[in-house]
Amino acid sequence: MRPETPEHNGPLRQGLSTGACATAASVAAARALLAGVEERCVCIRLPRGQEPAMTIEDLAVTGAAATAGVIKDAGDDPDATHGARLWVRLALSGDPGVRFHAGEGVGTVTRSGLPIAVGEAAINPVPRRLITEHLEAIASETGYEGGFEVTVGIDDGEAIAQRTMNPKLGILGGLSVLGTTGIVRPFSCSAFIASIHQSVDVANANGLTHIAGCTGGTSETFARSYFGLEEGAIVEMGDMFGALLKYLKKHPLPRVTLASGFGKLSKFAAGEPDTHSQRCSIDFDFLADQALAAGAKTDLADWIRTANTSIEALEACQQAGVPLGDRMAGLGLARMRDYLPGEHHLTVCSVSRQGELTGFAEEVA
Repeated sequence: MRPETPEHNGPLRQGLSTGACATAASVAAARALLAGVEERCVCIRLPRGQEPAMTIEDLAVTGAAATAGVIKDAGDDPDATHGARLWVRLALSGDPGVRFHAGEGVGTVTRSGLPIAVGEAAINPVPRRLITEHLEAIASETGYEGGFEVTVGIDDGEAIAQRTMNPKLGILGGLSVLGTTGIVRPFSCSAFIASIHQSVDVANANGLTHIAGCTGGTSETFARSYFGLEEGAIVEMGDMFGALLKYLKKHPLPRVTLASGFGKLSKFAAGEPDTHSQRCSIDFDFLADQALAAGAKTDLADWIRTANTSIEALEACQQAGVPLGDRMAGLGLARMRDYLPGEHHLTVCSVSRQGELTGFAEEVA
């Protein structure tokens, strides 16, 4: 999962996407090649009209090619690529048009269902369009009638990609170059949500009938083993229960499982679509009320209201023979059904930190 972002007292900073960085690097390289100008700061125009000034970290021209680097600044968003150096090697070509290639640290698509064809560099459509538009504008300004070979790379990208969902999506060898607006909004988690959507798209495109949305590595391992699921059926949703389920409503699969730690599941069961600790806290009164509904005595419920952690509450109920885990899984299932009212086979599993099942609920519509 992504690292936590430090707490701030003031407003959170927006950042710029990898697609915006690649566009800025392409502009700097093109101007160096076609206009003989080596700029250390370039302005680009984003899809919604913003024109950020972006610093060029390094620039080198060798014959008919130039390489420019940009340091990715994701602002205050917990982005895996924050601080990474993204670079573009731009080569002039006698053939008109713009062609894209994966440099070191940028992945290649190996599975269908993504917006880029199998075998292509994992550079998404909007960054491709942005880069193409900017290069065509510079070509027009300078009277250049040839084409461009655009190779995009990210330093240490293959290692960074292991902290993302790219390997599960079939994007191998590195990261994706992403961005629909060019702007990274703090805690919008837009890239993470996009990865969830892509996971569902890949599952559908490859004919899978059962996927498991998982909150972390332990729940992933559990779901893979318990249900016999293949790698492509595991969707790392993290805290984004709502993002996964909203997308599944429009892009359904026959069977959907949620596998979660008890604490996150209790937040979702209480009505929270995003269970990140920055968004919401464990509601111990809710846990106590549900323990009572599951058969707990009043003194146990009163103790739960003052517990330190949700795990303490769960363990106390387990010792007392109160099925709080199953109760929470059932409430989570009801929340799932709110999102997915159609003919779905739904399952919810509460998983301990040791990878053991602590709650289960299932329903076939």
